[in-house]
Amino acid sequence: MASKLTVMIVEDNLMLADLLEEILISYGHRVCGIARTVDAAIQLGRETQPDLAIIDVRLADHGFGPDVAEALADQTGTAVLYATGNLDIAILLDARGQGCLVKPYRVEDLVRSLEVVDELHRFGRASGPIPRGFHFLSNRPNAIIDYPHG
Repeated sequence: MASKLTVMIVEDNLMLADLLEEILISYGHRVCGIARTVDAAIQLGRETQPDLAIIDVRLADHGFGPDVAEALADQTGTAVLYATGNLDIAILLDARGQGCLVKPYRVEDLVRSLEVVDELHRFGRASGPIPRGFHFLSNRPNAIIDYPHG
């Protein structure tokens, strides 16, 4: 397992966000907070400077997750894992971040996705296996050392 991470959750479904927080904590990660909107997420990210953010693509108040990543990219150095139930990959084609995980996902795929995104962010590449439902963003075409899906 990769080092323990400080993670920000950006999710407008509070039940899902609370469950995600419980899962992350059970795997030893620290959750610095939950935000439902773009503005709240940007503020939380600037205040806490997390290692990684799990960001839903579509947020409350008609917001979009990539706007959060764009605002924080140069200021915090936060790695980004998008999570979406709508397979909004088209929205993410030019988005800042390392990868996207399609909802619904298994706990083990979420945990492995965090490791892959952290490796991509820190080293520019990641070892496999690649989790089920995980997609590399288009700005990472040759980022994999070992590609088999888990």
